[in-house]
Amino acid sequence: MVAHQLAVKGAGDDGGVTVVDRLDHPIVLAPLSGGPSTPELAAAVATAGGFGFLAAGYLTVDAVRERMNLLRELSDRPFGINLFVPGGPADPAVYAPYVELLHAEARAAGLPVGEPRYDDDGWEAKLDLVTAEPPAIVSFTFGCPDSSVIQRVRQAGAEAWVTVTSPEEARHAARAGADGLVLQGGEAGGHRGSFDNRPELPTLGVLALLQLTADLGVPRMAAGGIATGAGVAAVLAAGATAAALGTAFLRCPEAGTSAPHRDALSSGRPTRLTQSFSGRLARGIVNEFMDRHDGHAVTAYPEIHYVTAPTRAWAREAGDPAWINLWAGQAYPLSRAEPAREVAERMIAELATARG
Repeated sequence: MVAHQLAVKGAGDDGGVTVVDRLDHPIVLAPLSGGPSTPELAAAVATAGGFGFLAAGYLTVDAVRERMNLLRELSDRPFGINLFVPGGPADPAVYAPYVELLHAEARAAGLPVGEPRYDDDGWEAKLDLVTAEPPAIVSFTFGCPDSSVIQRVRQAGAEAWVTVTSPEEARHAARAGADGLVLQGGEAGGHRGSFDNRPELPTLGVLALLQLTADLGVPRMAAGGIATGAGVAAVLAAGATAAALGTAFLRCPEAGTSAPHRDALSSGRPTRLTQSFSGRLARGIVNEFMDRHDGHAVTAYPEIHYVTAPTRAWAREAGDPAWINLWAGQAYPLSRAEPAREVAERMIAELATARG
């Protein structure tokens, strides 16, 4: 109950004081959709004085509700929920040859494989949930919702944040009424949060994004390649309100990261952007699947995601890293297999040292 009371104070109800302003430390746990996100991880970061997000992506609305309830039992700190903004279906003619290739490869290896399909990730049901039982913040990825949606979130008592990857997207979100902007640099692991699913879009670093959006007057959270307190200090010095970190927490025992993914995070192999797993650009540690398919992959999300999902699920259970998406940011070698609270507290101490 305490967490709910904290959550529904609402954007701007404290005379312009935001949720981040009330944090002990300007550290935000990124949503980490696709498995790593857990209530236990969000609670641990919040207990250390930061802010925890839960991912709603790829989950049913009932599963999201269960995780929200568990997090409220684990912690009385405010938290956030991240939603995917739906796009439109891709042209089957574009993705059919790649799907045929994936099916043939899976059959030859005796592995499960899915069929391409489009859905909106339960958009309306999840929006109903977060406005009926509002967290402190509702963040949006893969697009900027209509201003009426942002107003609905704010009227429910939550702040509305939007993930952006360019100055143009940042200005769009600010005009739509966003309370906060998550500036996702090209260094970040996982899916690019671009409004348009076009791989030819420029990929800017987070420091460039901070400087190019300094005039907006909206709180900005910096994401991408931040793994230490010194990194947090750097983006704060460049104008960020807080730093959002994801990869830094992937090896923590509270995270739902699979065993082969955890192993890969200590490999030291390079990362690169790929759309081979899902049909949308994402940064991950290079593996055999990427090497085989980056030259054939097409832009079609979530259609390709559903084709490769059964194969990836099998590979996680089998402990085979060759077939799974090993999402990681460019600073992933700095991640540690330590409890999340210890990771956060070490960053907080490093931040204090860096700021003098």
